[in-house]
Amino acid sequence: MNKITMTLQADQLIREALREDISSEDVTTNSVMKEAVKGEVDLICKQDGIIAGLDVFRRVFQLLDEKTEAEFYCADGDEVKKGQLMGKVTGDIRVLLSGERVALNYLQRMSGIASYTHSVAELLKGSGTKLLDTRKTTPNMRIFEKYAVRVGGGYNHRYNLSDGVLLKDNHIGAAGSVARAVKLAKEYAPFVRKIEVEAENLDMVKEAVEAGADIIMLDNMSSEEMKEAIRVIGGRAETECSGNVTKENIGRLVSLGVDYISSGALTHSAPILDISLKNLHAV
Repeated sequence: MNKITMTLQADQLIREALREDISSEDVTTNSVMKEAVKGEVDLICKQDGIIAGLDVFRRVFQLLDEKTEAEFYCADGDEVKKGQLMGKVTGDIRVLLSGERVALNYLQRMSGIASYTHSVAELLKGSGTKLLDTRKTTPNMRIFEKYAVRVGGGYNHRYNLSDGVLLKDNHIGAAGSVARAVKLAKEYAPFVRKIEVEAENLDMVKEAVEAGADIIMLDNMSSEEMKEAIRVIGGRAETECSGNVTKENIGRLVSLGVDYISSGALTHSAPILDISLKNLHAV
């Protein structure tokens, strides 16, 4: 992760995660370790997958003690195998024990998302269609989860509501129509922002095209409807399809030729990658 992003955005979130886990003190560690003793622990992969979040993992320990050192034998984006020694962490044993769970939570979660994203992205290989995530992320985890999607071979949709205009069903309902919603967005949003419209049927697609939408999202349409929608759009706007897309059903969308396929499952349904810290000992 970029050093500036880590300092300005990630550090405060990592600190909050540590405060959640240590509200006053780590009573167990403080019971068995009365003073500082230098130690070392192994980072071991327990499941095949794609690793992501090593810098975040290291940062957890360094926020507790900047003298903590982490040496890795792999890098974000690498394929890792069950039983693989991925690195070692060295420092005050109290820091290694107190930071272990939070550090592993980040690494397991991010690696799980990268692994799942990679498996889905492989199904789109050679198609020319890009795989996107969504804003369906865990609260206070978006910066980590969206980074993990990129590591896994996917691309980020909007980071947040300030990123771009996406007129969904309720926005259109509030405005009164697709055409009026697009018109109002063009009048208000900076001209550098693209305007995307979520369309649920062909009438909405036609209205969005005529209104000058930059991107049209084909939401929860049948394959036949999407084929017709793409024909109607005819290259006048970029196309995205969405709606309960998972690894199991994305195959039916590959041949459509849309520019993007977005899937909330990349972040909300990815299982963790099993990783552990083992063999802690004094050095």
